[in-house]
Amino acid sequence: MCHRETLKSLRPTEPFDLESGLSLTPRVKLNLTIDRADKTVCPVDEWKLKRSLIDYLKTSHSISVVEEDIKIFKYRDLKKRKREDPVARGSLVVLDLGFLSKKLALSGEDGVEKEFLGWRKGIVAEMDGMELNLEGVKFKLSVAVPKGDDFEGMRKEWEEIAAFGRRGYPRSERQQPDTIILRGVPSRWFAEPRVSSKPSMLVTHTIFSAFGKIRNLDVGEDNDIGQDEDEDSGDLVSGLHCKIVVQFESHKDFYNALKVLCGRSLIKQGSRMRSDYEVTWDRDGYFRNGLNRAEQSKRWMPTTGVASHRSEASGRQSQVSRYSPDDARRKRFKD
Repeated sequence: MCHRETLKSLRPTEPFDLESGLSLTPRVKLNLTIDRADKTVCPVDEWKLKRSLIDYLKTSHSISVVEEDIKIFKYRDLKKRKREDPVARGSLVVLDLGFLSKKLALSGEDGVEKEFLGWRKGIVAEMDGMELNLEGVKFKLSVAVPKGDDFEGMRKEWEEIAAFGRRGYPRSERQQPDTIILRGVPSRWFAEPRVSSKPSMLVTHTIFSAFGKIRNLDVGEDNDIGQDEDEDSGDLVSGLHCKIVVQFESHKDFYNALKVLCGRSLIKQGSRMRSDYEVTWDRDGYFRNGLNRAEQSKRWMPTTGVASHRSEASGRQSQVSRYSPDDARRKRFKD
């Protein structure tokens, strides 16, 4: 079976193995926003909130979640924030999907995807808007699927852009995306062992070749992932995470890669760490703006102010890294 058929037949609850001891493990991730539900200005009790969510999921849906898989980031200076502003945000990750695998097995090959999405949609609908009473202090919970986990939503977006264009931009011929952007993955997982802790072009190319033939590749530090200056989340150490941009030679390979990367986390053999990365598709022509900006200015630049944007695109060109086997060999000894 070719790699395309393998990727197409992969169920949403099945893992996918990559090179370098990496694998993609299925998950259900939900973004959480916590607002005040009364006049209190008390900060949310993180431990009580987590216990409340864990008990609810276990009792109402037979879903097991551990405390470590619920992340809460509280906002500073609640007394200075508007009453309608949230007091905290966070995420919840469900990794134990064994119960769901058995349920999906009864749906048949054609109904698995629909059944899974319907189940997830139902969980979100029940939790969104739920009121939490944490020992007399009331909060309102808002729940949503991350955009990077909503493959159907992203597909609808690029189909609409291709069909109708963007507001303020001229209509263009139908274009199919071919580039994915991955953020928040550990740099050392894409580095050459015993050579450097920085991500390597060669290693990264080898890993993502599992999805198909690669046309362009760019890897760099990603220090601002998930940062919010108004949160009590501590300081991030630079260089720990990287941003990976992969352009495939065909839309089909891009399509399959994005679908597999959606709704999964990255793990490495021998490590207890898990990367709940962010993935999306390239809306702005990351490589085209640098490599073919003259042509792209006709397609994507607004109808006014083109000259000012060209200088910006020109600056971008020097930052784009193109992959070739020769480049990879040179970088291997320069990391």
